[in-house]
Amino acid sequence: MRVLLVEDEPDLGAAIKRVLNQNKYVVDWVLDGTEAWNFLDDQATQYTLAIFDWLLPGLSGLELLHRLRSQHSPLPVLMLTAKDQMEDKVAGLDAGADDYLVKPFGMAELLARLRALQRRSPQLQPQQLTVGTLILDYGTRTVCSQKTLSEKQIISLTTKEFQLLEYFMKHPNQIVTSDQIRNQLWEVNAEAISNVVAAQVRLLRRKLASFGWSNLIETLHGMGYRFNPDASK
Repeated sequence: MRVLLVEDEPDLGAAIKRVLNQNKYVVDWVLDGTEAWNFLDDQATQYTLAIFDWLLPGLSGLELLHRLRSQHSPLPVLMLTAKDQMEDKVAGLDAGADDYLVKPFGMAELLARLRALQRRSPQLQPQQLTVGTLILDYGTRTVCSQKTLSEKQIISLTTKEFQLLEYFMKHPNQIVTSDQIRNQLWEVNAEAISNVVAAQVRLLRRKLASFGWSNLIETLHGMGYRFNPDASK
C-alpha cells in the first residue's frame, strides 16, 4: 500500500510517516503542493491513497484535488486541515476529497479513516489476491496454494516480501525491470542501494523454494524478472 503524504508541518509530517511505516505503508512525504503534483503526475509510481493538508506552499490541497479530479483520477484522498467550519468541510468534499480530518487528531483515528477508505474504494485490493493456484492473503500477510491449504504449508511473509510478491502477482507473465519494482515498492527518498531489488528477490525466492516453488520468479538477464504462476501448479 503506497501513500502520498503532503504535509508542510515537519513535526506532524514526520509523526504521520512514522506511524504509517509502522503499519506497513510505503510513504512518500513531501512538504509542498507543487512537488506533490510532480509525484502524482509521474506515471512510474502508482499511489493507492493520498493525504493532503489543506494549506500548503505552492499548490494548496484544494488545488491538488481539483487537478486530480479534472483528470478523472479515482485516487482516494483524505484531507487534513485546521479549518473546522462546515462550509470548509463542504468545499473540501465538493472538490473531491473522500474524507476530512480536522487537526489536532489522534493517530488511531487517522489509521481507522485510511482503513475505511480502503474498504470503500473498489480500486483498492480485496482481502485476497489469487493468481494461478496461489492465494495471497492481505489480512494475515501469508501465501498458500489452493491445492494445499493445510496450516503447515502457509508461508508467512515479511512486509517487503509481501509487497514484492503482490507486485509480481499483479503482473503475471510480464517482464518487469528492477527500476519498475524499486519505483513502486521503495520510497522515493529512500537511500539508493544498487542491488536492493535483486537482494529482496533472492530472499523471496528462498522462502518460496521452501514451499516447493523454485521456478516462480525467472531472471531475464539484462531485462528484469518474470513471474510464472503456472510454476505453482
